[in-house]
Amino acid sequence: MNAKGVKDYVMLHFIVLIWGFTAILGLLISIPAVEIVFYRTLMATIILGVLFAFRKRKVKLPLNELVKILGTGALIGLHWILFFGAARVSTASVCLAGMATCSLWTAFIEPWVNKVKVKWYEVVLGIMVLGGLYVIFSFELQYWEGLLMAVGAAFLGACFTVSNGRLTKKHSPYLITFYEMMGACVFTALFMPVYVHYFAENGSLQMVPSISDWFWLILLSGVCTVYAFSVSVELMKRLSVFVINLTVNLEPVYGIVLAVLIFGEKEQMTPGFYLGGLIILASVCMYPVFNYFYKRRKNKQLLRVQ
Repeated sequence: MNAKGVKDYVMLHFIVLIWGFTAILGLLISIPAVEIVFYRTLMATIILGVLFAFRKRKVKLPLNELVKILGTGALIGLHWILFFGAARVSTASVCLAGMATCSLWTAFIEPWVNKVKVKWYEVVLGIMVLGGLYVIFSFELQYWEGLLMAVGAAFLGACFTVSNGRLTKKHSPYLITFYEMMGACVFTALFMPVYVHYFAENGSLQMVPSISDWFWLILLSGVCTVYAFSVSVELMKRLSVFVINLTVNLEPVYGIVLAVLIFGEKEQMTPGFYLGGLIILASVCMYPVFNYFYKRRKNKQLLRVQ
C-alpha cells in the first residue's frame, strides 16, 4: 500500500472515531431523536450553503441528479432518526453494536446495485458480524428494541453508502453533502406530523433546545456531519464501499470506549456483550487478509488466461 493509501485508511479511522462520538452526543442532547435530526440537518445545510455563497460556488445540478441526491438524503434522515432513537431506548453501546451489521447488508446490496458477483468472504465476514450481534442479543435481551432499531439504521446506512459510492463519480463531496442534508431535513420535517401523532411523548414536538443543547448541536452538525460526512464521501472515490462499511464496524469499539469514559457505570455491559464485540472486531481485522489472498488468486487466474 502506498503513502496515499495509508493516509486514506488513517483518515477513515479518524472519521469513524468521530462517528463513534455521535451516539454519545445523541444522549448528551436533551431533545428527542427526530428533533435532533431536524436541527442537525438544517444547521449542516445552512453551514454548507453559507460556505458555497462565500466562495461563490455554483450549486446547480440537473433535475434527475438532484432528485437522486435528495432521495438519498431522505434515507440518511430516516437512518439518523432510527440511530438516535436506538441510543435513547437502549444505550450508546447497544446502538453502536447494532450498527455493525452495516457490512453484512453492504455485502449483498453493493453487488446487486453494481451488478457484480458477490464475494464469498464478504458474506462470511458479514455473517460473523451477525454472530457477534446474536451473542450480544442473547446476553442483553432487555435492549432488543434498541438493537432492532440500530440494525434497521445499519441497513439504511448501507443503502445510502452504496448510493454515495455512485454519486461521487459525478459530483463534489461537499455538493453531495449539501443536497443530502437538505433532503434529510425536508424528510424529517415531513415526518414530524406522523411522529407527533404516533410516537412523540405527550403528543408534541420539543423544538426548544437548551443552551448546552445548542453547543452539542453545533458540534454534531459542524464536525460530525459537514466535516466527517464530506470526507467520508471523498474517501469513497478511492476506497471500496465494503472496506468503508467494514471499517465503520470499529465505530462500536471507539464509541463504547468513549461512552464508558464519559457515562461510567451506565454504559458498563455484561461479559457477553464484550464477547460479541470481539467477534465483530475480528471480522474487521480478517478482511484485509481475505482480500489480499482473493486478489492474489484473481491475478494468477488472469495470468494463466493471458
